[in-house]
Amino acid sequence: MYFKNRTEAAGKLTQLITPKYRYENCAVVALSDGGVVIASNIAAQLHCVLMMLLTEPVTLPGENSPVGSIDQSGGFTFNGSFSTGQLEDFQSEYRNYIEQQKLEKLHRMNSLLGSGGIIEPDLLRYHNVILVSDGLSTGLSLNAAAAYLKPYKLEKLIVVTPVASVDAVDRMHLLADDMYCLSVTENYINTNHYYEDNTLPTHEEIITTIKDIVLNWK
Repeated sequence: MYFKNRTEAAGKLTQLITPKYRYENCAVVALSDGGVVIASNIAAQLHCVLMMLLTEPVTLPGENSPVGSIDQSGGFTFNGSFSTGQLEDFQSEYRNYIEQQKLEKLHRMNSLLGSGGIIEPDLLRYHNVILVSDGLSTGLSLNAAAAYLKPYKLEKLIVVTPVASVDAVDRMHLLADDMYCLSVTENYINTNHYYEDNTLPTHEEIITTIKDIVLNWK
């Protein structure tokens, strides 16, 4: 399935989600700038806060799949597709490299977020948290987000995305209490491929959108 733009995809998803969660205590968490375009529509309709949780993959030389991902608080989650033995080997051989990658990715995320995308625990605890992406090529970002959110005692974790790979959908089934995905593809190309128009607001405009919704519904 292809979409004209992320706003169109947001409208389709919002129609599915709103009847079920309109009168529930919810918080919407976007996983990227593109995710915010979709998430802001959902948050506005549900009259709830919007936040952003960024994750970055950590890759190793010669490996196609990331060894893990780091979130904006510095939490690191290993890629579950590798065996325990493989991960132990990576840690032994590339420990310093992995730590350097973590620092660089954490600095990049902090630079992007500034003061506008910090997760507020009190707005998550005992809420239905709706995790929103504009496309999931793997389940890695879901693993990282679920690990980050685990201490907050959520009522439910709901994953929402217009398009996802088969691997990502498998992770949704394992991690989420509820899920909404408009299209599942076996050969996921890249997220932009599934939108005719990939024009996005600037990151500064994205952060302003988050702040405005938080102020309206906090």
